[in-house]
Amino acid sequence: MIEALYRAADNRYDCGMKYRRSGRSGILLPEISLGMWHNFGEVDPLSRSKEIMRYAFDHGICSFDLANNYGPGYGTAEETFGYVFNKSFRPYRDEMFIATKAGYDMYPGPYGNWGSRKYLIASLDQSLKRTGLDYVDIFYSHRYDADTPLEETLQALVDIVRSGKALYAGISRWPLEATRFAMKYLRERDTPCLLYQGRLNMIDREVAESGILDEVEGSGSGFVSFSPLAQGLLTDRYINGVTEGSRMSLGRSLKPSQLTDEYFRQVKALNDLALSRGQNLAEMALGWVLNDKRVTSVIVGCSSVSQLSDAIRGADSPEFTAEELKMIDSIIFPVRKTL
Repeated sequence: MIEALYRAADNRYDCGMKYRRSGRSGILLPEISLGMWHNFGEVDPLSRSKEIMRYAFDHGICSFDLANNYGPGYGTAEETFGYVFNKSFRPYRDEMFIATKAGYDMYPGPYGNWGSRKYLIASLDQSLKRTGLDYVDIFYSHRYDADTPLEETLQALVDIVRSGKALYAGISRWPLEATRFAMKYLRERDTPCLLYQGRLNMIDREVAESGILDEVEGSGSGFVSFSPLAQGLLTDRYINGVTEGSRMSLGRSLKPSQLTDEYFRQVKALNDLALSRGQNLAEMALGWVLNDKRVTSVIVGCSSVSQLSDAIRGADSPEFTAEELKMIDSIIFPVRKTL
């Protein structure tokens, strides 16, 4: 059967998605970016991946977040993206902002992990082949490597941008002092860090408390948040225990031991607050992250169009009152050390 030709929705930029500027740059990102860490690998139905990606683009989500080892298995999320891109999105390439990364385990041996120049450049070459792209819009150092000189990792990013294989450079999950060094190094070489990617949600606020968010903002860079729902812990999915088909039931990065009595008490209190605001918990959790104006975009992962639709509604969250923010803090703080 010949696949029907995809035509993007004519109103994709007029359906409510808002865009935020990335620091002091010309780049605007949608408040919601589609993350492909899980649910887009070789074990997942290609038809579902295509449906989610098309729905995202049709609703103004033009930012797609990948990494070399996303899947599962490694590399297969990029392969899925490449297939759907070639079949659906190639005419719209210039409307898309596509990210990939390297820094975590990818292949055996000493050159398939961490932050060496050899690994970063080779990994990007492989990512471009898997996705079928001539370039990515941003390439990240996926994590800080204390054993490789920072200059080596950062100069690799500079040279990647100068080669045209990426338009911008970014860093992800780097500690404060290394972030400060990176921002200065890249700026002095006319390759400013466009984006810092880090985890931020109601439970995990380390990037705010450590000073990273302030450093990123002061350096003129944007901030992209991942795991805004704490991998599903900040939704109503586990409010009555482990549900079939959930990330926890599949053994993907969450453990049933995290569902403590204290967690259930906390998540039910948060859910009650969300319902009083006319939202579900996931929508409120996304709205909480976007309430911080230093955040450029929030990466959401999803396994269905309905989950993505919920995330889009979360971006349109009503403003929080000071009392609601205090209430969230009073609910969360006792549980933060246990999750």
